[in-house]
Amino acid sequence: MSHLSMPQPRSFLFVPGSQPDRFSKALNSGADAVIIDLEDAVEPDAKEDARRAVAAWVAPDRQVLLRINANGTPWFTEDAQLARLRGVTGIVLPKAENASDVVALVSLTRTKLPIFPLIESAEGMWNAMATANAPFVHQLMFGTLDFIADMGIESDGVELDPFRAQLVMISRVAGIHPPIDGVTPAIDDVDRLTTETRNGKRRGFSGKLCIHPKQVATVNQCYASSESELAWARRVLDASKKANGAAISIDGRMVDRPVVLRAQRVVNLARA
Repeated sequence: MSHLSMPQPRSFLFVPGSQPDRFSKALNSGADAVIIDLEDAVEPDAKEDARRAVAAWVAPDRQVLLRINANGTPWFTEDAQLARLRGVTGIVLPKAENASDVVALVSLTRTKLPIFPLIESAEGMWNAMATANAPFVHQLMFGTLDFIADMGIESDGVELDPFRAQLVMISRVAGIHPPIDGVTPAIDDVDRLTTETRNGKRRGFSGKLCIHPKQVATVNQCYASSESELAWARRVLDASKKANGAAISIDGRMVDRPVVLRAQRVVNLARA
C-alpha cells in the first residue's frame, strides 16, 4: 500500500508548552494529533521552563508533535534537541521560508522524524516547492494568520483560496501528503469553523489546525467520509480488484490509478 493511502490525522490541536496541566487533557480531546507549542504560545522568558515541562512529560505512551521556535531564533537549537525524546513523533517547523530551514533542523535533530513546515509568509509560499522536497518533510501546514499579516490581506476568507490551491498542487507534485489548513480563531463560532473546514476539504486539504478542544469534533466530522463517499470508494476498489489491471469505469467515468488511490484513502479514513 502506498504511504499516501495510509490514514492521516484530520485535527491537529495546539496546546501551550507552558501549560503542562493541559497536555493530558489535549490527548483526551479526541484530536487526531496534539501539537505542544513552544513558539507563539510561550513567552520568551518561559521558553526554558516549557522545554523542561515537555521533557518531563513526553513518553512513548503519550505521543505528540512539537512546534519548536523558528530557525534563526535564540531557542531553535535547544528546541530541536527535544526531537530525540521518545514520544515526540514529529516536528512542526514555523516560519519555514526555504529548504535550508528544514536542512538546519535535520542536522540538529539527527533523526528521521517527520517534519511539518508551516508556510506563513510570502517568501515561504514562493519557496514552498523546495521546502516540500526537503529531507523528511511529511506535510505542509498553512499558517494563515501570519500569512495574512505578511501579505497585507484584509480578510482570511476566499482571498486565501488561490494560495491553498498552490499548496495542494505543490504537495501533489512533491509526492507528500496533502496540506493542513490554518486555524479558525473564532473559538465559539461553530458555523464559521464548519464553513472554513469544509472549504479546506473541498480544495484538497486533508486536515486543519485547532486552537481549542471544542473545535476538534467539528473538524473531525467535516473531514470524515460520508456514507455516499464510502459506498463509492468501496465500489471503485471492488471493481478495480475484479478488473485485474483492465480499464474500468464507474458511473460512466473512467477509473485510473489516482481515482483508486483516492478511494483507498476514503476507506482507510473510515477504518481509522
